[in-house]
Amino acid sequence: MRGPSAFFLCSLLLVAPHSTEVATEEVQPDPKTPCANWMGGAPGYPGHNGLPGRDGKDGKDGQKGEKGEEGVQGPKGDQGEIGPPGREGPRGFPGYPGQMGQKGEGAFIYRSAFSVGLTERAPHPNVPIRFSKIFYNEQSHYDASTGKFLCSIPGVYYFAYHLTVYLTDVKVSLYKKDKAVIFTYDQFQKNNVDQASGSVLLHLNAGDEVWLQVYGEGDNNGVYADNINDSTFMGFLLYPDLDAH
Repeated sequence: MRGPSAFFLCSLLLVAPHSTEVATEEVQPDPKTPCANWMGGAPGYPGHNGLPGRDGKDGKDGQKGEKGEEGVQGPKGDQGEIGPPGREGPRGFPGYPGQMGQKGEGAFIYRSAFSVGLTERAPHPNVPIRFSKIFYNEQSHYDASTGKFLCSIPGVYYFAYHLTVYLTDVKVSLYKKDKAVIFTYDQFQKNNVDQASGSVLLHLNAGDEVWLQVYGEGDNNGVYADNINDSTFMGFLLYPDLDAH
């Protein structure tokens, strides 16, 4: 029954009235017959992919989770560049004075100084002038009986003299160890009082002597002193030879 006859029979069965269940059950075709498979053709090819759908709406934020555990500390980073200096801060209040320190031991050890004046007029020439008016001689390094300064501390000393000149000219010299070091000459002006002075720096060793004296034959011995005019001689240690102590 293949061919037109089969197709016709199938058509009659599809359009037949379904009045009773018995008739319907009796006329159902066998699924294995060609009439049952006329609507089930060969599988078709897969269709094309459809277009992506639109993005959905963002969902609501969920509840905040609990704080997690602290992670392991990372390695120390490189040192950054030095920034520009900041502004100077306000000046602070002065601090309280500190306690007074103890007195040092070295200052008194190296003291040596004298300052003396003349009391007699016209001292003898070619011998040390004896300045017997003592202004300062605490260390007793100057001997008023001889007119000489005796070095006890090796070092550099400063010596100076200021002499009043009256009645005649003055020629004096400063001696160190029997040798004249400097000379001073002042010519007296009649009816006037003049001044002669000199100064020098000397390095002395322990035992060296320094003094002042008039030189010549006595005609240039106008060194003068009275109650209103002084002739003075002085000297002091500037700094000692530390390697000698």
